[in-house]
Amino acid sequence: MEKKKLGLALCGSYCTYEKLFANAEALAADYALYPIMSDTAAETDTRFGTAAEHIRRLMALCGGRKVVTTIAEAEPLGPKLGLDALLIAPCTGNTLSKLACGITDSAVTMAAKAHLRNGRPLVIAFSTNDALSGSAESIARLLNRKNVYFVPFFQDDPAAKPCSLQADFSLLGETVAAALEGRQLQPLLR
Repeated sequence: MEKKKLGLALCGSYCTYEKLFANAEALAADYALYPIMSDTAAETDTRFGTAAEHIRRLMALCGGRKVVTTIAEAEPLGPKLGLDALLIAPCTGNTLSKLACGITDSAVTMAAKAHLRNGRPLVIAFSTNDALSGSAESIARLLNRKNVYFVPFFQDDPAAKPCSLQADFSLLGETVAAALEGRQLQPLLR
């Protein structure tokens, strides 16, 4: 049986990449993964690794498929490739806000727009230090959108970062499976 096609889009929350890669290996066993990165994620070296290392790891995870990094490369993902689901993990507060406002200015936001026009599930695993402040409105708006699902999340450091929330990356597979059935994995707040 042919595996379902899952887009895996990375934004620049570099501190969560290790959690993502560790948990995305299980996704590779169940889905044909198609890699996408925001230009920031694809071009920025940080203390968490170089952009080239992240691209190499993502390509290996996705069976050697070329990483989509431009708007022009991302647009055909909706009409031509027809992904069954798209997972943005990690999704930054910046990207959350762009998705909530319909702004398409990166490979990730274009992939989401192109994908949603097919009426298929978009799954968001966010990680942002301002989830309970500046990004709260965007999260609320997206919670009300058709075909948008969230990986359950929690306060990752309530004492030092009281407004910060992070998706539970161990729930990526369960959330994608639920979204493909048209339901939000619960409980949402962990």
